[in-house]
Amino acid sequence: MEIIYSVFNTLLGAGPIVLLPIIITIIGLIFRVKVIKAFRSGLIIAIGFAGIKLVISLLSDNLGPAAKAMVQNFGIKLDILDVGWGAIAAVTWSSPIIPLLIAGILLTNVIMLAFKLTDTLDVDIWNYHHMAIVGIMVYFVTGNVFIGLGAAVVMAIISFKLADWTAPAVEKYFGIPGISLPTMSALSSVIIAAPLNKLIDQIPVVNKIDFSAKDAQKYLGFFGEPIFMGLILGAGIGALAEYKLTDIFALGVNMAAVMILIPKMTSLFMEGLMPISEAAKKLTKEKFKGRKFLIGLDAAVVVGDSTVITTALIIIPLTILMAAIIPGNRVLPFADLAVIPFRVALVVALCKGNLFRSILIGLVCTSAILLAGTATSPVLTGLASSVGIDLSASGGISSFAATSLTVSYLVYTAFVSNLMISLPILAAVIIGVWIYIEKNYKGNKQDGGAEAIKEV
Repeated sequence: MEIIYSVFNTLLGAGPIVLLPIIITIIGLIFRVKVIKAFRSGLIIAIGFAGIKLVISLLSDNLGPAAKAMVQNFGIKLDILDVGWGAIAAVTWSSPIIPLLIAGILLTNVIMLAFKLTDTLDVDIWNYHHMAIVGIMVYFVTGNVFIGLGAAVVMAIISFKLADWTAPAVEKYFGIPGISLPTMSALSSVIIAAPLNKLIDQIPVVNKIDFSAKDAQKYLGFFGEPIFMGLILGAGIGALAEYKLTDIFALGVNMAAVMILIPKMTSLFMEGLMPISEAAKKLTKEKFKGRKFLIGLDAAVVVGDSTVITTALIIIPLTILMAAIIPGNRVLPFADLAVIPFRVALVVALCKGNLFRSILIGLVCTSAILLAGTATSPVLTGLASSVGIDLSASGGISSFAATSLTVSYLVYTAFVSNLMISLPILAAVIIGVWIYIEKNYKGNKQDGGAEAIKEV
């Protein structure tokens, strides 16, 4: 067992670049793809992921410092520091109960697949930390391993089902078939976006506003093209950061590069997944009566959409402004401003690329993150200290991950409250939503429609 655990930790430490070829090859073999062909698919997907990581690093390395400079220029004085999702992931993987939680999440996925409760085969093991951190924080508060494990399992169930329900929207809007996105950092916004999008549908005049990135190109000419929008928005953020002229232009060029490069990297995912997808369709038609399996991947595969990037670049400075004026907020947006594209990607898909709605709903989602981050900061700060990671700040730490995410916050709150009351309420809500959406989902998934989740 110790040898298995050591090998698993080694592979996990190597990251998705090493794990993806191995996992995709195994999946390909399960679906009767020849070894070389399956490995080639895994290698192409890993190359695509490597490319996406490089472009995201380009985004983060350039946008992060600019966002921090904006915070300083606005003179915002908030005492809970956003230390970034990477620091939170480090806290998660440093926990002594992480092996148990990862095993529990994996087993939950296998059981749900076996009993046809999900179509998502989640190979995005690295991002299990989004589910595990909730269990770890619950364990830190309650001191009960089983309650912590229960919280992580509930997070897994919600993640897989939300991934199922949003898969048609991912396929229809982003044009990537056969995958789902069980990444809670992207999924969490859905429970706010879906009802708000439906509410906007009922508001006269407002429900007619439909402005997209394509419209920007139409009305602004070549200035509306993704490359120029990236240049303009990047330069605008550089100006707000009070960069010198050459640095403003450099930031604009780098954001233009992001707008162009990520879609090209994403195309590699489609190339790599095609043989696996075709083999899966053939096998499931023969053996599983046409049952559809979805390969669960990191939400990084969709953040390169021009509307996603445009929405995020507009929301970033507005988030800083909101942090200063939202009553009760103490979180200073900082390190995770650069990952806002992940938080709004599925919002854009549910809004079908409507830039007006995406920005409006995206601001509500980031506001919820700030408030949940404020509420759970004391526990997160204590947890970081308990595993020997020094992330001290004057008033504590937070991020745009962990229990700042709306779904994670709700599950965490249920498991650290009076369990006799909160857990039955949580279970009733999950079951009710499950039954209601599943009826619509089954009626829409055949045509790739995005209406099922919208009906929440």
